[in-house]
Amino acid sequence: MSIIVLAENAQGSFKKKTFEAVQYAAGIAQNMGTTVTAVALGNITDAALAELGQYGANKVLHVADARLDNLNARAYTKALVTAAEKEGAKVIVALHDVTGKAVAPRVAARLKAGMVAGAVAHPDMSNGFIVKKNVFSGKAFAFVNITSDVKVITLMPNTFAVKKGEGSANVETLSVAFDDKDFGVTVKEVNKVTGAVPLSEAELVVSGGRGMKGPENWHYLEDLANALGAALACSRPVADAHWRPHHEHVGQTGGTIRPNLYIAVGISGAIQHLAGVNGSKTIVVINKDPEAPFFKAADYGVLGDALEILPKLTEAVKKFKETQH
Repeated sequence: MSIIVLAENAQGSFKKKTFEAVQYAAGIAQNMGTTVTAVALGNITDAALAELGQYGANKVLHVADARLDNLNARAYTKALVTAAEKEGAKVIVALHDVTGKAVAPRVAARLKAGMVAGAVAHPDMSNGFIVKKNVFSGKAFAFVNITSDVKVITLMPNTFAVKKGEGSANVETLSVAFDDKDFGVTVKEVNKVTGAVPLSEAELVVSGGRGMKGPENWHYLEDLANALGAALACSRPVADAHWRPHHEHVGQTGGTIRPNLYIAVGISGAIQHLAGVNGSKTIVVINKDPEAPFFKAADYGVLGDALEILPKLTEAVKKFKETQH
């Protein structure tokens, strides 16, 4: 009765969020006195598969089908259900991201399982199977008791720190009886951002809004992000105005992030934006409007013109880093 976890990969290797999901599953397995089986799909190196053992996986079931290199919700669902039935799994874990949102509900329906989407804590099994999640755009928590025999959970990325261990995992090939209908949707092209820290995994994020006055001033944010080693983000109006690409948009209608540090520059802090970033551990707001709603959600606030503050802040970060060497 192993815990099943969907181990997402990108171009044949695993990212931090996948290791986080495996460790989360390992925490549940420890409480239940069982093991973790990771399900990996597509072309992945043997070394990468074995590495999952260092994060808590006892076994890896690998479906080595090149058609699974890109997300196909129907095929992914069949693979995960096949693995769950093979292992007699009572708990299936995936990430609360694009893949998890497409696959986990289908798996739950196939297995007649109760599901909680966007968990932010390990289940409390002292009196049932109670999972904590955000509700009302992150303004409150809900505690959901899953009473079904089989349970499906999607984990909000960047909820837990990832710790590499010394374990190892046995890698086995899993055969899945796919048919043509499973691949009825064909992926023609995949365009991925390269050379940047994915926003969903970034621990430091620098974000800008309309207060930056125009795309010609974005270099101030880029300089600060480079000095910090941070990812760049933006508010929806900025993306809609094509100042920045849409993959950088965070908020209720964009990406949801949970970095250790979120620096919001020239963003008013409307509830739609806060919904995507209020899981951040520390929020710093830079704005010249003392009535900006974002100040109420901030841990630290800087009142002033961003175009004057940013160069000074960047210089201070560089000097601080020099003293650490």
